[in-house]
Amino acid sequence: MPLFANTPVEKMTGPYTRRWWALIVLCLSLLIVVMANTSLIVAAPDMTTDLRLSSSDLQWVIDGYTVPYAALMLVLGSIGDKYSRRGALITGLLIFAGGSVMGSLVDETTLVIVARAIMGVGAAVVMPATLSLLVAMFPKRERTRAITAWTATSGLAIAVGPLVAGWLLESRAWGSTFLINVPIAVVAVVGAFVLVPPSKAEGMGRIDYVGGLLSIVSVGSLVYAIIEGPHFGWGVGPVTAAVVAGVGFVAFTLWELKHPHPMLDVRKFAERPFSGSMLAVLFFFFGTFGSIYYSTQFLQFVLGYDALETGIRLLPLAGAVFAGAAVTGKLTPKLGVKAMVVPGMALGTVGVFLLAQIDKSSTYTDFLPSLLLLGFAIGLSVSPATDTIMDSFPESELGVGGGANDTSLELGGSLGIAVLGSLLGTAYQDKLADLVGNRLPHDALDTAKESVGAGLAVAEQVAKTPGATPQQAQALVDAVHESFAHGVAHTSIIGGVIMAVGALIVLAVLPGRKATAGHRQERTEETRKEPAEVG
Repeated sequence: MPLFANTPVEKMTGPYTRRWWALIVLCLSLLIVVMANTSLIVAAPDMTTDLRLSSSDLQWVIDGYTVPYAALMLVLGSIGDKYSRRGALITGLLIFAGGSVMGSLVDETTLVIVARAIMGVGAAVVMPATLSLLVAMFPKRERTRAITAWTATSGLAIAVGPLVAGWLLESRAWGSTFLINVPIAVVAVVGAFVLVPPSKAEGMGRIDYVGGLLSIVSVGSLVYAIIEGPHFGWGVGPVTAAVVAGVGFVAFTLWELKHPHPMLDVRKFAERPFSGSMLAVLFFFFGTFGSIYYSTQFLQFVLGYDALETGIRLLPLAGAVFAGAAVTGKLTPKLGVKAMVVPGMALGTVGVFLLAQIDKSSTYTDFLPSLLLLGFAIGLSVSPATDTIMDSFPESELGVGGGANDTSLELGGSLGIAVLGSLLGTAYQDKLADLVGNRLPHDALDTAKESVGAGLAVAEQVAKTPGATPQQAQALVDAVHESFAHGVAHTSIIGGVIMAVGALIVLAVLPGRKATAGHRQERTEETRKEPAEVG
């Protein structure tokens, strides 16, 4: 075979021979997309200090990536299906790398947000392309193992992002954390040319751009409302966005039902394997992303670990993801999807509930069981759910399938961080006001209530105030720690309840093994009647 793999995967007489090497390229691409957020978690304190970010500024530095990422995946997945999945992957990686370079060079808040948004656009091209190429390259008998490896990469990125970012921050400025992605992106681009075969859909017809536009408006408005509303209050902007999202989803549904070649056939949501798996991904990442988000803050702000030490302490989570992936790879073919997804969600729920025991005297070992359970649950559940979602789409719509899976994932994660983060903030503020409300000036109290980092900064100012004693500053530090621990415990109870409800819903919706097998047989028969793909 020539160095550059130009033979379309669908035209080969058997499975693509270098598919496992190509999978490494897809996993590297996924790695940087996930690391873009996890590395930012540990870089945020330095960015906040250097750029003097307000709470709103920091939120949009984080979520400037999320909005285009979530809103564009469905459309860009469809474009990749029609024109070139490999081309989409390479284009997305180059856009992502360009945004990363820009983020490392700029020193203004607005420009950092723009750089993050560019990275989000690149991620929206990359993510559905990775899944569609994976499904196109691997025969059904190997696909579960391939998707399991793809899923395990997400868990690796959760730990590797903070670890590498923390190592860089030991001697470099926060801008260096953006550059983590660039060499990996370059390697992935070269690998895509060398190892990934061309792939696109045949007989797809025109792209449903009206449906695509409605999906962008609907998902983008929903994510904006999710971000702004819980954190900054339901003013005119978030309420308007929520209304636009609701109207947009109704219009999208009606349009897709009557369109001969819809962007996303909404009738799929009547299929229990598909809808149950989509709900599982959404609820699962709601709980896990939110919990990991505030657990990381506790490790940094309360326990005092620096960025590198925090990254090291997240490594057990990555190890647990790989352990869960190994188990699901062996048991899913024998027991079925439901037998893996529902117990995984139950374990994740227990992991969230364990954080309800956190108090100001808690140590890292109190977080370890939760991290291990959450990691194991990710490895156990996400792979079979993703496999089921992708199996619901014909070969000509694999990019759309990847976009649907990743949109559910991103919506769940955004909801988890926004909703649980908002509940945490409210609980923290109320507890801090109870503990020190009468002993701090009004302005200082308002500042301290903004976040745990702001509270510790006020304590530093108190320590430098003429006439103040070290005991007064330490008392404020203790109050901030206690308030944040109270917020973590309170929020974890609510997060655990939501996860438990989600697990029960998924238990009711997902069919058993026999029904799922019947659905897959129907999909196989439908696929045989469709045109094959060409490069």
